Amino acid sequence: MKWRIGVAAVLVVVGVLVAAVLVVPRFLAGTDTIDRSQPALLQSLRDLSQYHASAGEFQVVLDIERDVRYVPSALAGQRTLFVAAGTVNAYVDFGGLAEDALQVAPTSASGEARKVRLALPGAVLDKPNLDQERCYVFAQERGLFDRLASLVETQDQQPFYVAAEQKIADAARESGLVGRADDNTRKMLTGMFGALGYQVEFTNLD
Repeated sequence: MKWRIGVAAVLVVVGVLVAAVLVVPRFLAGTDTIDRSQPALLQSLRDLSQYHASAGEFQVVLDIERDVRYVPSALAGQRTLFVAAGTVNAYVDFGGLAEDALQVAPTSASGEARKVRLALPGAVLDKPNLDQERCYVFAQERGLFDRLASLVETQDQQPFYVAAEQKIADAARESGLVGRADDNTRKMLTGMFGALGYQVEFTNLD
């Protein structure tokens, strides 16, 4: 019986020593972060033919609740308020214009201003660009089991970012960004051709 007690005491002492070796130095000396990552590598280059004519800044507060069926919320489940902010650009892509998209009318004998007819593509919305520094969990209520699980694992926040992108994209479609981009593009081209002595006429590109 005594030897069993002795073995148990030895195991306790060893456990305490291991914990001291692993944990205590962290509190006494702190921790250092060493970045051994390799530099970013250039994988491809591409020419841009897009005119970004308008941009909108958006913010959304997600209220997402995950319930566990037949289990009280005090034990399992969570409700999260997630704040996200980002921008959406509206642009016109000139890269797909055909050769006949730009037509120059011949100069008239009366000396009127020369005219240009341009088949202009419509503006489209770019993918939302979330500002990582302005995206965060504002508040969270979790059941007992979820709180215990958070002690040993990190919660995946990717679903919140995906939902935020979708909400911001939906808001951008309803914001009038596309119409503003179309107007700004026409104004830009009108001024550019006007400086060259041309009047510009726009037609829709089907």
